[in-house]
Parts: sequence; C-alpha cells; structure tokens
Amino acid sequence: MSTVAVIDYGMGNLHSVAKALEFVEPGVEVLVTSDPALVASADRVILPGVGAMRDCMAEMLKAGVDKEVTDAINSGKPFLGICVGMQALLNSSEENNGVECLSHFKGEVKYFGDDLAEEGERLKVPHMGWNEVAQMTDHPLWKDIEDGSRFYFVHSYYVQSEERELVSGVCRYGLQFDVALARDNVFAVQFHPEKSSKAGLQLLKNFLNWDGKI
Repeated sequence: MSTVAVIDYGMGNLHSVAKALEFVEPGVEVLVTSDPALVASADRVILPGVGAMRDCMAEMLKAGVDKEVTDAINSGKPFLGICVGMQALLNSSEENNGVECLSHFKGEVKYFGDDLAEEGERLKVPHMGWNEVAQMTDHPLWKDIEDGSRFYFVHSYYVQSEERELVSGVCRYGLQFDVALARDNVFAVQFHPEKSSKAGLQLLKNFLNWDGKI
C-alpha cells in the first residue's frame, strides 16, 4: 500500500489535504505526522502550510521539520509543497519584516503591496479566490489538467523565483507571479489543490501516481 506523509507542524490545513488524498486514491495510507521516522518511511511527502511565515518557520524549526524536508527532498521520493509549504522552500520572505526560509529554491517571497491594481482598478489583498494558472512546462503533475485551469488561492505574498527554468506555472493578479516550481522530485504550488475542485483533485491524483521523475 502506498503511503503519504503530510507533515504536521501545527500550521497547515492538514485534514482537508488528507481527505482529498483519500478521495482521489481510495486505499492510500495518509499519515498526518511530525514523526521523523514515519516521514522517512513514507513513499511520498507533502508539506502544507497556512498562516504567517514567521510562525510557520518557527514551528518548523522547533519540530525539526527543516531536516525532515531536506531529507525527504534528498531521498528522491515525490515531494509536494502547498501554499506556505511552497513559500517556505524559497530563500526568504518579506513577511513579518523578513524571515529566512529553507532555501531549497533560489528566490524571494514578496508582498503584493497596498496599491495593487489592474487596468486602473484597485485589487484587494489578500489574493483570495479562483484564478487561472498558465502551465509553463510539460510536467507529470499537469497530466489531464487543461492549461488555464482555475485553482483556489488565499495569500498576500507571492513567489518570485530566481531560477526561471524551474517555473512550471504562473498566474496574474495585478502582476505576474510564480505559482508552481518544479525540480527533480519536488513540485510546489501556491494554490490549494485540495480546495480546487476537479483540477486540484487531478493534480493530487497525479502526485500519488508520480514516480518523482520528470
């Protein structure tokens, strides 16, 4: 039986992710856990996250999740970062006056700003709701998902990658920003696939059937 570890550090929508995984792949064993041994033994690993980056990083470091993430990524097993779980993989975030992150991807998490606008219309921050995602690479996790499909977002900070070749998806909300990064066995998304209806569930299904190779 395939096992998926959803890393629990007290700052994620853990059970909605777990329920979505169980829905798309009946029989999969989902482990919502902070136990390093269980994370290490799982076939796949997911790093979720919601809330302020300072608090998330503090809880990750306190629970030793930084090492669990590094070990999982280095193991070559399929790894998925979701929302703050994606942002945490960058070098740093502007949130909370600047927070150092895990530095698995080169780049920064930036604030949308208080004057965000599109075609003269002021936009609300956080960016909340459905938005189209343009696929920039032909990745296994995009299988059977139409380019331009809409996914569900909730965030005030966005990813700006320095490694443009790793950008697998982009979105526009006042400005263009990176919503999917991919390298080797790692795929990370800004949106919430577990809340994104058909397209999001398909992405989770693709993850459960992915061997971690591009």
